[in-house]
Amino acid sequence: MSFTLETTDMDLGDTPIENIFINDFMPMANGTYVKVYLLGYKYAHDRDEKIEVNNQIIAKHLEIPLEDVLRAWDFWESKGIIKKIAVNEEDKYNYKVKFLNLKQLYIKNNLSLFNNKEETIKKPKSITPQDLIDANQIPAINKMFNRIDDIMRRQTQTTEKQKILSWIQDYNMNPDVIEKAFSYGVERKGVRNINYIEGIIRNWYDSGLTNMETVIEHFRTQDEKFYRYQKVMRALGFDNRTISQGEMKVIDKWFEEYKFSLEMVLKGCESSSKTANPSVNYIDGVLKSWNEKNIKTLEDIEEKDKPKEKKEYKVAKPSQIKNVPLKTRFHNFQQRSDKYTAEELDNIVENIARKKREAYNQKAKGEV
Repeated sequence: MSFTLETTDMDLGDTPIENIFINDFMPMANGTYVKVYLLGYKYAHDRDEKIEVNNQIIAKHLEIPLEDVLRAWDFWESKGIIKKIAVNEEDKYNYKVKFLNLKQLYIKNNLSLFNNKEETIKKPKSITPQDLIDANQIPAINKMFNRIDDIMRRQTQTTEKQKILSWIQDYNMNPDVIEKAFSYGVERKGVRNINYIEGIIRNWYDSGLTNMETVIEHFRTQDEKFYRYQKVMRALGFDNRTISQGEMKVIDKWFEEYKFSLEMVLKGCESSSKTANPSVNYIDGVLKSWNEKNIKTLEDIEEKDKPKEKKEYKVAKPSQIKNVPLKTRFHNFQQRSDKYTAEELDNIVENIARKKREAYNQKAKGEV
C-alpha cells in the first residue's frame, strides 16, 4: 500500500521571498539582476532533483544574454546574499548558487555591529586585469570605454578602466549612465578627473538615478540648460558626440535671446533632414530667420514662413498660335508670268518647244 499526491501540469505553487530582499536589496539592483535572483530562488525552493538548471537555462527562460546572468550572480555575491560554489575549476561559468538566509545575515550583521566586529556581508571584490579583459569582450562596455576616451580627449589608463568597471559592480550603474556622467562632468562642469566623475556617480546612486530615463528627468528638473543640450544634440543625431562650448553658446541664444520654447527649437531641428550635413549652425540660420519674422509658435510657421510664390507666365495654347510665315526681301519678288494671260503663256511655251525641235533636227543633219 502507498500514498501519492496528484501533480498538476501547470506550476501553481508559491515561492516565498523574504521582505529583507524586497526592502533592502531589490532597490539597489536593476530589473535584470532581480529577475535572475528570483528565478534562481524559485528553482532552489522547488527542490526538484529531476529538474537540472544551469545559467544557460536561466538565460533562455528570461530571454537575456548569458553574460547578464553571470553579471547578476557576481552582483549578488558582492552584496553577500549568495555564494557561488565551484563545480569544475576549469569551467569558471559552471557553478552552484547557494542562497543565504537573509534573516540570519541580518541578525549576525547587527550582532557584529553591536560587538564592534567585522560585518558579515562581504565587501565588493576588486576588479582584476583579467576582469577588464573579459569585460572588454562585451560590446556595451567596450563602447563605453571608447566614448569615455573621446570625452576625456585622451586614452584612459588600465587602472582608471578598472575603477570605472567597479562602478558597474558597486553602484549597479549601466554603461550608458556612466558615459553620461563623464559627458556631464566634462561638458557642463569642465572637469576631467576620474574621482570627480565617481562623485557624480555616487550622488546619482544615492538619488536613485541608475538608468537613463531617471537621469534625463533629473536634468530636466535640476539642470535645464544641460537637458536642452542633450535634446538638441539627440534631435540632430549627435547624441554620441561631445558638444562644444561654441555650440552651447549658440543653443543658449535660441532660448535666452530669441525666447524660443524647446518645442520650437526641436521643430527647427527637423529642418536638418533637408541637408546632408546637419549642424547647430545650420539650425541657427533657420531659427534666426524665424526670429526676424516674429515666428514664435508652431502656428506662426504655417502663416509666416510659407515659401514665396513664383510668378506665373502665361503661355499661349497651341491652338492660339498662328503660323505666320517669316518675311524676307524675296517676298516682294514678282514672277514674270504675273503679266501674261493663260493663252499668251501657252503660245510662248509652244514657240520655245518648236525652236528646241528645229535646233535638234539641224544638229542631227550636221548643219550645226
